[in-house]
Amino acid sequence: MIDVPPGDRPREKLERAGSAALGDNELMALVLGHGSARAGALSLANEILAAAGGVHGLTRLHRAQLAALPGVGPALASRVLAAVELGRRTLTHSPPERPQLLSGRACAEYLAPLYGAHPVEQFGVVLLDTRRRVLATRVISTGLVDASMAHPREVFREAVIASAAAVVVFHNHPSGDPTPSQDDLALTRRLVGAGEVVGIELVDHVILGDVRYCSMRERTPFLWHG
Repeated sequence: MIDVPPGDRPREKLERAGSAALGDNELMALVLGHGSARAGALSLANEILAAAGGVHGLTRLHRAQLAALPGVGPALASRVLAAVELGRRTLTHSPPERPQLLSGRACAEYLAPLYGAHPVEQFGVVLLDTRRRVLATRVISTGLVDASMAHPREVFREAVIASAAAVVVFHNHPSGDPTPSQDDLALTRRLVGAGEVVGIELVDHVILGDVRYCSMRERTPFLWHG
């Protein structure tokens, strides 16, 4: 790599311009990680691609063929084949279906196993796409949920960062009783209003007990309608 200007070396180029800007040989050089005593990583990458007849031929190369190339050996051959197989799996393995939260029950069934029977109160947000499928779940605070720890700006900051279309907020009651308090009502009202301002819908506020839950959307629909 000593003949390549520092800014054009594969790792620096990837950091500057993204992986799509790299050529096949540069991506291969990053997979290799290093060259050999006789050749740098980029030169070795060129030799591997030449032996394969191009990047598409990598899937047809046997490990022994790769390992036999000067400067490659068993360890680098295994690294290359592992990268090829990983790429193949991204195309052939369908991603698991993301949960879709269309009701209070669906929210509780998703959240309760993770946060329901917990000895400490936790407050968090589920980030949803336009079809109300889960993008991610974030715990925002642990301990007593008060106005400062469950501030709307914390909830909607996470939503904006993730480009979420909607959110479900949740917290657990360590007592096991999910009955909402006056503070829970006030917090829900504030979150509904904040969501309307930023254009990200608050779908529900779910309170989790040991085996029961409370959907604020179902229990207090008036908070969403004036």
